[in-house]
Amino acid sequence: MTTPSFTIPQSDPPLSPRQSLPTMYDLPSDNPLEPGLPDEFHLLQPQLLLLTFQPPNWEPDLVFSAADLNLYYNVRHPQWYKRPDWFGVVGVPRLYDGHDLRLSYVIWQEGVSPTIVVELLSPGTENQDLGQELRQPGEPPTKWTVYEQILRIPYYVVFSRYTNQLQAFELVGGYYQPVALVEGRLPIPPLELSLGLWQGSYRGIERLWLRWLTLEGELIPLADEELIAAKQEASAAKQEASAAKQEASAAKQEASAAKQRAEQLAARLRELGIDTEA
Repeated sequence: MTTPSFTIPQSDPPLSPRQSLPTMYDLPSDNPLEPGLPDEFHLLQPQLLLLTFQPPNWEPDLVFSAADLNLYYNVRHPQWYKRPDWFGVVGVPRLYDGHDLRLSYVIWQEGVSPTIVVELLSPGTENQDLGQELRQPGEPPTKWTVYEQILRIPYYVVFSRYTNQLQAFELVGGYYQPVALVEGRLPIPPLELSLGLWQGSYRGIERLWLRWLTLEGELIPLADEELIAAKQEASAAKQEASAAKQEASAAKQEASAAKQRAEQLAARLRELGIDTEA
């Protein structure tokens, strides 16, 4: 009699949390009111802008810029604010009242609106950043409305790290008008600077970054870039000095050899009875 055989069904191995739970793409923020914040790019890109914002026609003590700082704009609604990814102001003290770091930027105390605001597009904030979101009466206005109609900020820039698209707007006749870039840059004559895209490595990340340049398109260097450039210049100068020293040594040796040849020739002539002194 044959004994029947049985196969024990094998269950699928359990999924790991990496496979079964939401990823960073599903959970961009723990704050449902601000679904685009924070992320690493929103930390690094404003930092790069802040470190290279150096208008040559303004004293550093009268230049202020900030990233992710509350900007209060309506004295009748003091609780309303916007939080630009980055903004720059000229004509205000670097420190609040000349002695303190700012907790926020309060327009009715500062008295000076930013010259430029930069927003980094996120899927959750793109419509508002581009002025395509409507608000109901009584609600706080959108960023676009605040920047254009209330603060009247002269330059407004939006950049998408997903498409690498840079869009620039300038306040003309009270409304933002698109600005055609010049060789991929936005010239800002009042600051004697331009803003453009730069392919390079920042904090070890190689990508296309938004960065401050001169009006002519030269990079405003970071401190470590200036140090590297200084070291390269010193190394080049050392090499030039070494080459010059070697040339001088070779010239000295050649002069010495020529003198020896002249002395030998004079001695030979004297042996032949020729007066070399005549």
